[in-house]
Amino acid sequence: MKRPPPPLLALAAALAQRGLSRGAPPSSGSRQAAAALTAATSIALAGGAASRFRAQHTTVEPFDPSKASSLVVTGPNSRTRNPMYVGMAGLLAAHALLRGSWPGVLPVAVFVAVIDRFQIAAEERALVDRFGDDYAAYRANVPRWLGLRSIVG
Repeated sequence: MKRPPPPLLALAAALAQRGLSRGAPPSSGSRQAAAALTAATSIALAGGAASRFRAQHTTVEPFDPSKASSLVVTGPNSRTRNPMYVGMAGLLAAHALLRGSWPGVLPVAVFVAVIDRFQIAAEERALVDRFGDDYAAYRANVPRWLGLRSIVG
């Protein structure tokens, strides 16, 4: 099954947030600061992961993970198996926070569910085929998204 690119899904979710939050009150200074911090953290997480992939000369291409030449398990990937998707979800959460609308959280949840069910599941099958026991061990020790142990160490 052909899947849309994850960044395109994130953009669609952001546009849905915009539509769902029409008429919300203007952002307060504290909400703007929290949104900025969340966005910066999310960008750092996703960017750090992409840098690790480039440093290990492996692909970030989400549609053919069988092209992966190495298993990236350091940096952000030591805390979550999907730091680029966590980063995208974090940017959407920051956008919802900035917009100050509870309905704006719904597209974040839909994005996470779609990425988890369709994109990540397909990637994990390919990574098991490609890296076998190494991926199985990594998967057993690092959460798919974020868990308490991934945040506090």
